[in-house]
Amino acid sequence: MAILNVSLRGTAASTSSSSLPSWPHLSNSVPFSLSKKPVIAKFPNTTILSPPKLRLQASFGKKTRASLSATMATGGQEVLPPALTSTSDPPPLFDGKTRLYISYHCPYAQRAWISRNCKGLEENIQLVPIDLQDRPAWYKEKVYPPNKVPSLEHNNEVKGESLDLIRYIDSHFEGPSLFPDDPAKREFAEELLSYTDSFNKSVFASFKEDGTKAAGAAFDYLETALSKFEDGPFFLGTFSLVDIAYAPFLERFQPFSLEVKKYDITAGRPKLAAWFEEMNKNLAYKKTRRDPKELVESYKRRFLAQK
Repeated sequence: MAILNVSLRGTAASTSSSSLPSWPHLSNSVPFSLSKKPVIAKFPNTTILSPPKLRLQASFGKKTRASLSATMATGGQEVLPPALTSTSDPPPLFDGKTRLYISYHCPYAQRAWISRNCKGLEENIQLVPIDLQDRPAWYKEKVYPPNKVPSLEHNNEVKGESLDLIRYIDSHFEGPSLFPDDPAKREFAEELLSYTDSFNKSVFASFKEDGTKAAGAAFDYLETALSKFEDGPFFLGTFSLVDIAYAPFLERFQPFSLEVKKYDITAGRPKLAAWFEEMNKNLAYKKTRRDPKELVESYKRRFLAQK
């Protein structure tokens, strides 16, 4: 009996909204293949064995809409490199590769990390995690003088500031577009992105106090914002950079508020509850999430120790 190794490839037709009720369908078909266990199909005198490892090969133009957040991430779980410390050697800087310097624990860096994953750039943008508690001297001296994360090494330049970086990654790399074309949505996106610092400061202030009034007003603002567009569960209806900007902070605020403040930020806010539900389906985001218990303990050290 002969055994032939056969590479099988298929094409996924456009996904309709009936199969994924929360999402509009993709406008273009996407070449893909799935990892499966070996499957043996028997024919006379021949056995055809399908290979167990076939990679997803999706190519999107820069203008492709990012309407299916749950399917943005490509491939399986990424193997994350260890964080670099003061004793670590630097990578070969400015050698033509693109590197994203992050901290696994920093919500600002997580914004850029999510954007990189949503664009399907895991193989194009190398993660370089930095230990912020023991950061290497060469990072400030040779990479990014402000000595903060995130920063992006690209085309022999290094850029920083998380909100600037997520825009840069979206506009300078291939992959699903993460910013809307609709003028009304773009205008509202700018408003929401500008509000992120005020939102975070209000919530942080409430963590240092006994009450939750300031935080409640901030979360009410988000609930109202999530009600503006009805074509999806996200801030602009469909998934965008705005969701990426808020996600790392809401990921931390929710469990800390619940455990320490005994305050459920989604109570009486159905739009925000639906937003959390849909974000947690996003594979690109899920790859960056931290253990909620770890986040709560981190915030306890940060805020409760100040009282």
